[in-house]
Amino acid sequence: MNTSLWNRFVKYLYNANQWYRETPERALEQAYDAALAIKAIEDEHFGGQGISERSGDYGHSTLSYFKSELQKYLKVIQTRMVEFNASRSFLELPDRVGAKPQAGNSVQHHQQRLGLENKERSSLVFEKLEFIDRVIEKYINNSKSTAIVPLVSSVNVQVKSTSSSQPDTNQGLANGNQTNGEVDTSSEEVNLLPRSLLGTLNRITRELDPEAEKDVVRNFRNSKVKTVISLRFILLLILVPLLTNQIAKNFIVGPVIDHLRVKQNASLFINVDLEEEALKELERFEHHLKFDTLIGRTPSLSPDEKEKKIAKKAVELAEEYRKESAGAIKNIFADLMSVIAFAAILVNSKKEIEVLKSFMDDVVYGLSDSAKAFVIILFTDVFVGFHSPHGWEVILEGLSRHLGLPENRQFIFLFIATFPVILDTVFKYWIFRYLNRSSPSAVATYKNMNE
Repeated sequence: MNTSLWNRFVKYLYNANQWYRETPERALEQAYDAALAIKAIEDEHFGGQGISERSGDYGHSTLSYFKSELQKYLKVIQTRMVEFNASRSFLELPDRVGAKPQAGNSVQHHQQRLGLENKERSSLVFEKLEFIDRVIEKYINNSKSTAIVPLVSSVNVQVKSTSSSQPDTNQGLANGNQTNGEVDTSSEEVNLLPRSLLGTLNRITRELDPEAEKDVVRNFRNSKVKTVISLRFILLLILVPLLTNQIAKNFIVGPVIDHLRVKQNASLFINVDLEEEALKELERFEHHLKFDTLIGRTPSLSPDEKEKKIAKKAVELAEEYRKESAGAIKNIFADLMSVIAFAAILVNSKKEIEVLKSFMDDVVYGLSDSAKAFVIILFTDVFVGFHSPHGWEVILEGLSRHLGLPENRQFIFLFIATFPVILDTVFKYWIFRYLNRSSPSAVATYKNMNE
């Protein structure tokens, strides 16, 4: 038994040591895979050119998606190359790299044997490093991509080619584009023609291409597939939690709650508010009987008959509020299951979420400036406008009754005094930070309509 445990412990230490010693190769391989991914995007969507608005005729949302993918892969390259350079300095094997030749063997023979062993591995490492340098080099030169240059400049400081044929290329690029952590824009490329005119000429060239019709058909099919997937996913997000709620409430949680409440002889009212509501309703019924008797609408009732009618009404109210109290408890568990189902859909639908995000970007940014301003004003007036506190109060009261919680007026007033203000601040920041940059004309239209 002890021997088996010791063997497993030794095997675990050996595997850990092997994993630790393979850190440089593993880090370089991951950086190389990220560079291959960037190269694949360039070849497939930008004709082998750099990922920028000049290399492809894409909309704002599509170009933002490609740039976000680019930054993600560049971040991987930066992190893994830092790991590669740091681990390589103390994980080299001195007994293989710097070992002395054995007795009877010449130094030349020893170096030849060592070179034959490491030639293939070193060549592969050099090729990967050079490929990574070639991929990120174009983004260092393209200083117009402001969202990309600071990241790649820091990457290039870490990724230095070990090839003897180009020892100073990347160093010169890094020094030429980065000074004290800032990007030097003095070497920005200057075109003889305006960028808009160049973009128009590129679009005309692509339209005259014999393959342009196929591209249009392919783009239309992609857009159709994206729309179908997005609408189906939205319906899935709505219908699955609703069906889960109803099934759980009526067939799973409901019978269990009813059985336990009857067995334990639970109280009629789950909170004080329901009890006060029931007493007020019973008192109102008693006054209604007295009023009908006084105006002659009903014949005069004896005290016993009146007491029987009041008792019958009390039994009806008790049954009604017993069901409402049980329903509140059922709602808590059913809503919890709905949230779990909703979260499960989100966790297992990462690709659909990306497609839905792209679809929503196309819909939102595809609206006209007046439509964007209309939606913004409608949203702000409903949720953070002058009349919004009344709506929030109704929502919170309905939610507390749905869950069987007593209405806390102090909490409701505190929520109304803080949450809409926070929401309004976040919304104004979104307008200033994102919408003002992507669609300044829509912001101007919004300000004019709001005034």
